[in-house]
Amino acid sequence: MQVPARPDLMTVEDAIKLGHEDVAALTAKHVSPGQQRMLKLLGFDRLLIDHAEGMYYVDQGGRKILDFFGAYGALGFGHNHPRILAAERAFIDARRHDIAIAFMSQYAAVLSYDLAQVSPGDLDMAFLCVSGSEANEAALKLGERAAGRRKPTLLYAEHSFHGKTRGALSVSDSDLYQADFQLLQNRRKVPFGDAEALEKVLARDRSIGVFILETIQGGAGVVMPPKGYLKAVRELCDAHGVIWIADEVQCGYGRTGRFFAFEHEDVVPDIATLAKSLGGGKTAVGAYVARTPIFMNAYGTPQTALIHGPATFGWIGTACATAIEALNTLYDEDLMGNAAEQGAYLLERLQFLQTKYPTLIADVRGRGLMVGLELSDISQGMPRGTRTLVSSFDKRLRGALTGFIGALLLSDYDILIAFTEYNRNVIRLEPPLIVERSHIDRLVESLDDLLSRGVTRIVLDYLRKTKLTH
Repeated sequence: MQVPARPDLMTVEDAIKLGHEDVAALTAKHVSPGQQRMLKLLGFDRLLIDHAEGMYYVDQGGRKILDFFGAYGALGFGHNHPRILAAERAFIDARRHDIAIAFMSQYAAVLSYDLAQVSPGDLDMAFLCVSGSEANEAALKLGERAAGRRKPTLLYAEHSFHGKTRGALSVSDSDLYQADFQLLQNRRKVPFGDAEALEKVLARDRSIGVFILETIQGGAGVVMPPKGYLKAVRELCDAHGVIWIADEVQCGYGRTGRFFAFEHEDVVPDIATLAKSLGGGKTAVGAYVARTPIFMNAYGTPQTALIHGPATFGWIGTACATAIEALNTLYDEDLMGNAAEQGAYLLERLQFLQTKYPTLIADVRGRGLMVGLELSDISQGMPRGTRTLVSSFDKRLRGALTGFIGALLLSDYDILIAFTEYNRNVIRLEPPLIVERSHIDRLVESLDDLLSRGVTRIVLDYLRKTKLTH
């Protein structure tokens, strides 16, 4: 039998040596041409990152980029936190076991124990996986099995985002993402933040067994629930025998100043999902934490234990060890306290900008270091004589101004920001929990300088730079 010839493979060393144009070509050919074009429009393709540390990316030329994006909240500890990096290296250097799902894992056991310790109430059974979508998939299946009714209906909120895998996508309210995929049929939608609407739906539809809800809606534009809403959710779910899943993938892990955002209302869901910063920014870790009776009802016997779990890489040793160190670091360095303090300062500074630019900034909202800055439709920043004419294009241009501002913040001020999936007028700010006041001052002063140009000049400057660089 002839041995196949060795393919022309590249190495890690080859990757490190690649230049900007080479990476762009490979990305367009083998990763995603559409994504490459989108990055080009935003100007995010104009530099190639070499390394990262703390609050900064550093490109191949040594240029430092201040990170207020935070990878949608996945970089709570910043880039390459020295303590987490040391724990990961020590684990690898000692050649500890990574994949050993045929046996018990001391690392999975300790991480699960730690998650139970940081979770309120009786959330004390953990399932470990590798992503937020996977955590929500597992939580939905757990809820369905424990709901106590045959094929229960899954209830979700308008403008929700829970992931792009099949089950999570079925309860993510996006025509774009759902496209023409075949989705779960046992689902129903309810307005977010409307306790009265929730009560009516639960009273009329006795098939509903599970309600999945983002505690703060990220993709919708950092939308906060009205005060008292989460308490009403808990009471209504109890009254109607519905299992409540709190999706804390984006707003959890200390980002709002408490470990879970729902803790601000002193309520406890039946299941809470986590991911993002759980791996300390070095490994991919997701999880749910559930009440023991619910877990035991679904998977409590030897016959049912393997219906969903353990995930092959959910127990991977390096990831668990890194996550354990990250949890300890979160408390030892009081990063939740810093998130609360710096988040309040960030909101205060942005609200001042709103008063200074009332026609440009429509709203500032959030909690802790999960903040949304909503820009007005582009016509509102145009000269009065042209507003009526331009307003007819507002819907089509929705998100254009945020894109222009994001591109110019990167090119002119070396600051990285993000946007939200559904409301394109919202600038999403989720910096690492290690952020300092000086970083916030730099962001706000840069935004102030940029907004002072006015919409017309911002658009022209963006177009000029795009033409010069492409």
